[in-house]
Amino acid sequence: MTVQTVQRAEAVRDTKGICVDLATLVGLIGSLGIVIAAMVLGGDPGVFVNVPSMLIVIGGMLLVVLMKFTLGQFLSVGKVAAKAFLFKSVSPEEIITETVELADAARKGGLLSLEDKEVSSDFMQRGIQLLVDGHDPEVVKTLLNKEMKLTTDRHQTSITIFQAMGDVAPAMGMIGTLVGLVQMLSNMSDPKSIGPAMAVALLTTLYGAMVATMIALPIADKLSIRKEEESLNQALIIDGLLAIQAGQNPRVIEQMLRNYLPESKRAVAAEEA
Repeated sequence: MTVQTVQRAEAVRDTKGICVDLATLVGLIGSLGIVIAAMVLGGDPGVFVNVPSMLIVIGGMLLVVLMKFTLGQFLSVGKVAAKAFLFKSVSPEEIITETVELADAARKGGLLSLEDKEVSSDFMQRGIQLLVDGHDPEVVKTLLNKEMKLTTDRHQTSITIFQAMGDVAPAMGMIGTLVGLVQMLSNMSDPKSIGPAMAVALLTTLYGAMVATMIALPIADKLSIRKEEESLNQALIIDGLLAIQAGQNPRVIEQMLRNYLPESKRAVAAEEA
């Protein structure tokens, strides 16, 4: 199986280059489906629905996590979380191909000929504009590295928020369990109150474990992968643009940029070149 076949199996891309991450969707839906199926097969699934337990775990988790971050950081996490399911697919191989084409154009018509070139990355487009504007290489490198760092920091904040959710959700589940046990023990004389109190005690633990294990922590890990992918692509773009500005041969630039690829993909790229 080729590298391209594996990539198509991992994600479905639309005409705008936006990919649906099948691994995230299948993992989330599958894990929830297995748990729900076990609930249904074991009896009445309605016994697993308890509003007070949900309030303690979900409401409590969100409010506690809010305390750890600014309001702006907390509210923006949803947009970043979408990258775990939908993301713009620009592979390093595609960026290398684009960069070599830009290098060919710059060698024939100068840096000004790049001004109207359309590229797949907004980051690359901003870098090209810096070259066209005639900034010194050191200025170009500094500005692009700064933008890359700020982007990485923003992504890391969102990752940290989901990691915090993964830490807080089980803790809120334990708090709910203690609340339920206190209610149960304080009303042992009333048999009718034991059942609802025990439901709160057990279901809060269940909800907390599910939110952390099946949602928050997996999304945090997937966002970490997205962050690393974007950082690699941006570093590749920076090196490619600086090489173009320095007037290096397009073939030399291509060979240099292939070092960003794993050894197995370098061979595939060389055969296609």
